[in-house]
Amino acid sequence: MTRVAVLKGGRSLERQVSLKSGARVAEALRRLGHEVTELDVGAGLVAALQAASPDLAFIALHGRDGEDGTVQELLEVLGIPYTGSRVSACILASDKVLAKHAMRDAGIPTPEFFAFNEAAFRGLGVAQALPAISARLAFPIVVKPARQGSALGIKFARDERGLPAALIAAFSYDSKVLLERYVPGRELAVSVLVEGGVPRALPVVEAVPQADSFYDFESRYEIGRTRFICPAELEPEVGARIQSLALEAFGLLGCSVFARVDLMLDADGAPQVLEVNPIPGLTETSLLPQAADAAGVGFDELVARIVAAAV
Repeated sequence: MTRVAVLKGGRSLERQVSLKSGARVAEALRRLGHEVTELDVGAGLVAALQAASPDLAFIALHGRDGEDGTVQELLEVLGIPYTGSRVSACILASDKVLAKHAMRDAGIPTPEFFAFNEAAFRGLGVAQALPAISARLAFPIVVKPARQGSALGIKFARDERGLPAALIAAFSYDSKVLLERYVPGRELAVSVLVEGGVPRALPVVEAVPQADSFYDFESRYEIGRTRFICPAELEPEVGARIQSLALEAFGLLGCSVFARVDLMLDADGAPQVLEVNPIPGLTETSLLPQAADAAGVGFDELVARIVAAAV
């Protein structure tokens, strides 16, 4: 038996999802025979961890503080082993701009993009370059906060008139935004799980929103809003290419233990990597548990494997 502290909740906009992930993980850990302490992460975290004295911290935090390397750095200071990727990988993967630059430099296909912070808009007149950016990317343009997950703050600018509002909305979530070429096609995800020190790509999941044209925050976490197909119906060589790209992105960003790679498959059948999520959701509608189940790995076993890889 191991003493495990499950870190959940926190201050991010993905708090409610994190609470669900953490509660589900805690239940599985108890069924596996571990002694579990559930911690809603806040100002008293250090004291709570010192009081619990865990052998391992299971990080079920999403977004700010959890996926950006902050809590990982703190756990390293305290000498507490933890699940998931290390500090540098979390910093890199959680910032879509840094991650996309790394992927582009490495030759991993990712939609064309430009990124600027608020200071550049105010001090460098970036707004005056929007026509040139629009000409390069072509409408519709996807506007994203650089450091948010679960599709939070993502807007579509369908024409020049919609671009300012999309930028304002994205800036309300982050001080840096990403303007990205829209890739119409199929929305796919590949979860990666390290087994015996070797990253393994799980079956591809396809997300098909039932009512909305966009797989947004509500579609991800409200049962019935999205139909999930796992394994996705793909030609074998296309599926293999998608899994290979996911493993390449996972390794490039330095991820470890587990992660989820989101991709688009365009109309020509070419995959493009959108982002890498270092701490994917573990709720009932989350894609990692669905992919694991399709691979014959139940939720309790998935949690056990994550713990074993971390230890």
